[in-house]
Amino acid sequence: MASERSLKRTRTELGEFLRSRREQVTPEEVGLPAGKRRRTPGLRREEVAALAGVGLTWYTWLEQGRDIRASADFLDRLARTLKLDATERRHLFLLAHQRLPAEPGKTWCSVPPLVHRLMSDLPTRPAYVLNLRWDVLAWNHAADRLFGFSKHPPEQRNLLWLLFTDTATRALFDPWQAQAQQMLGSFKRDAARAPEDAAINALIKTLGQVDQDFKAWWAGQDIHGPCHGVRHLHLASLGSIDFEHVSLMIDEDRHLRLVYYAASKTQETAFDQWLQASSPVPQEDAL
Repeated sequence: MASERSLKRTRTELGEFLRSRREQVTPEEVGLPAGKRRRTPGLRREEVAALAGVGLTWYTWLEQGRDIRASADFLDRLARTLKLDATERRHLFLLAHQRLPAEPGKTWCSVPPLVHRLMSDLPTRPAYVLNLRWDVLAWNHAADRLFGFSKHPPEQRNLLWLLFTDTATRALFDPWQAQAQQMLGSFKRDAARAPEDAAINALIKTLGQVDQDFKAWWAGQDIHGPCHGVRHLHLASLGSIDFEHVSLMIDEDRHLRLVYYAASKTQETAFDQWLQASSPVPQEDAL
């Protein structure tokens, strides 16, 4: 429990934060006439209160830092009224509730240029970027040589889709069943963050129609938590290679993460030689 002193401080900061953001929103931005007698910039308190669906007195007390409780629904309405971005919305919830808001996930399909540069600086370490739907948005040459992402049309560059429908991918993950079940458990965790995402729901529905293993396992309750561990991959002409892997969040707001693979210490030389022996593959690194 937060102390009374800390609550008083955050209530004061909350009032100051709301006033500053209210003054930055013009009447035109929320569909109100500008008027000619505005002595202060931005919106009036009564306008914010009306747009957010509360009484003027109650909202005034909130800005004054009084000891009142604001619901999550109201804070969401207030965030929309004040045109807060994702960072500002989280700050609002922290000041008002002492905790972060529930953030529904959504599918994002672009990757920052610096992440492309990071992957290109890892020539012998397979790395790729996934969104919340597990679309493969970007990859380096080592990942393309290992997983063959560029061989598939953009609409099929989805790690879960390839894992259950692509013959070559199923042969690569050996043993397939145990690893597929584990990866599906990880995907369930991500899908639960975006229950209303149409693209994710369409992927789940389609996979349930085309693959019986997916349909049966999806109905189960196994959830895999860690985004790291060991993958066992079978490479033609080389045999079985153990890869350590880890997922690193690179953009929390957009739910983008970098998946990094490294061959085991005893096998990394053999894998590096296998990569060097392969012909260069042109990189297509965005959907």
